[in-house]
Amino acid sequence: MPNLIFLPGASGSTTFWHPLINKLSLAESKQVIAYPSFGDEPSHQSVYDFASLSNYVLQQIQSESILIAQSMGGIFAVQAAIARPDLIKGLVLLATSGGIDLTPFQVQDWRTAYQQQYLHYPDWFVDIQIDLSPQLEKIRIPVLLLWGDQDPISPIAVGETLQQKFPQAELQIIHGGDHAFAEHHSEAVAAQIQHYLTHFNFQV
Repeated sequence: MPNLIFLPGASGSTTFWHPLINKLSLAESKQVIAYPSFGDEPSHQSVYDFASLSNYVLQQIQSESILIAQSMGGIFAVQAAIARPDLIKGLVLLATSGGIDLTPFQVQDWRTAYQQQYLHYPDWFVDIQIDLSPQLEKIRIPVLLLWGDQDPISPIAVGETLQQKFPQAELQIIHGGDHAFAEHHSEAVAAQIQHYLTHFNFQV
């Protein structure tokens, strides 16, 4: 059975996923990938920009996996699905750009507050501009899109656009959910993920 691999957002917080993981009563192994130089994670000589961090994340995936990714982590997940279709069997994307251009959506600017809160985090993480739109049609695996209806950073319209771009995607709304809904509404999120895994026969 595929592993469940969790990718944090820009905070790099691995504990963000703990409430959700505790509510997932599944047989699959679970792994949270930490980002070097983020939070308490030590630096790594091979990670020095966004591309090298993306490659680092990809190298942590050594077997068939389902990636569960929040916010900026969704870009790593999408890149991994494009690069290693043999290993990535499913995607669960939460409140992420997914690598599309967010300019048309008038989203709230998170970068200034982020830099003020995380003073010692790498600067290159907030400067990256990536557009993976032309490649999303290559991702033929089942994609579950989860969005909160109270999220100014990644509004529902972003999820609706991603649903149109992925060949096999379903969008579900977490009512009352802000950008951190995976942590604050972990029970509702767990129910959606378990349904997704069961529907596509990912469970034992």
